Amino acid sequence: MKDVLTSAALALVQRSSTSPVSPSAPSAFSASSSGSPSRYSTRPPLERGLQAIRRHLGMEVAFISEFIDGRRVFRHVDAEAAEGPVKVGASDPLEESYCQRVVDGRLPELITDACLNTEALSLPATRALPVGAHLSVPIRLADGQLYGTFCCFSRSADHTLTRRDLDMMRVFAQMAAEEIQDALAAQEARRLVEDRIEAVCNADGLKMVYQPIVDVRNARVGGFESLARFSLQPLRSPDVWFAEAAHVGRAVEMETKAIRLALEALTQLPPDIYVTVNTSPETIVNGHFASVLQGYPLERIVVEVTEHQVVERYEDIAAVMLPLQSQGLRVAIDDAGAGYASFRHILNLHPNIVKMDYSITHCIDSDRSRRALAAAMHGFASETGCHIVAEGVETTAELETIRRLGIGRAQGYHLGRPMPLEQAQSLVGRRPH
Repeated sequence: MKDVLTSAALALVQRSSTSPVSPSAPSAFSASSSGSPSRYSTRPPLERGLQAIRRHLGMEVAFISEFIDGRRVFRHVDAEAAEGPVKVGASDPLEESYCQRVVDGRLPELITDACLNTEALSLPATRALPVGAHLSVPIRLADGQLYGTFCCFSRSADHTLTRRDLDMMRVFAQMAAEEIQDALAAQEARRLVEDRIEAVCNADGLKMVYQPIVDVRNARVGGFESLARFSLQPLRSPDVWFAEAAHVGRAVEMETKAIRLALEALTQLPPDIYVTVNTSPETIVNGHFASVLQGYPLERIVVEVTEHQVVERYEDIAAVMLPLQSQGLRVAIDDAGAGYASFRHILNLHPNIVKMDYSITHCIDSDRSRRALAAAMHGFASETGCHIVAEGVETTAELETIRRLGIGRAQGYHLGRPMPLEQAQSLVGRRPH
């Protein structure tokens, strides 16, 4: 149905663009005014339809209002004059409006001359504006709830208006109701996301676990990668939680909280064990990153840059990281080999550690191409002075192949799953299972 209604509105757009009825000044829709064809053609169907119907009917003002707590709030406005009598966001008492009286039946939906209607004359606006022709239809949502009204009016009377014009208004009101319903649903979905992220950032819904990173030459744990785990409902993977936080503009805050929690492990682990924290370039640049690390031994911290999108200004990251690296902080690039962005990170951030992606490690013992790529990465690391950590090691054969290739460090379920800090403490100094 929405597609049909949208098509009807677009048809009105085409008709009004050639109609001689009422040449229009720049639109005042949604607090913006531009009547240029290029601007008009790119506006959403709801906005385009509002203006098209106003022009087609020869009205001076068209608007969509919402009824809230006894007031009429103007949500969308299109006017012939940029400085018209109705403004987006303004409101007035419902009882003093045509809208309320149309909805409750005191005024008809179609008025060709308000000065001939006794009820209309009882409203101060009729003479003050003045109001001549007036059309108004209710906007009801899918559940029957009254949202507000769609109205058009002009200062002069118009006796040519007919029921067909009113029917056209009803068609657009139905289309508007569907668009509004979608917008309200999106707002509610965003509110739920914001509430979930608020609970994570300001409660105990985020915990950290630690996966061992092993020196494959002596099977000793050298460090742990910290990984976020979420206990709040609904239960979802960490990447979904962080994506939701980004959606509502709180990714930096959530990442920063995860880093703070992860670094608490440094006081519980031996001084020769390092902890890896994951962060995005956005958090490095915008999250007061240096202050988060302040007070911790930087030589025991590895920062994994995890962003999978192209970074345009590596100099901004370097401005934060280089002073910290000069004090012992190490930088790792995650998921190397999984995509274009990780290689750009390697070339521009000059990392201390490159983490070879699971897609290369998986079945490396039986796949010559994977072995060749891993060997090439090991050669690159040797040439540039960094180290390779093979991620996703799941079998003895994969581990042996990694060792033969000269790659010195690895992590994966074969060497140890992510675990609580207490279990990580007990693992240090023992051979991982």
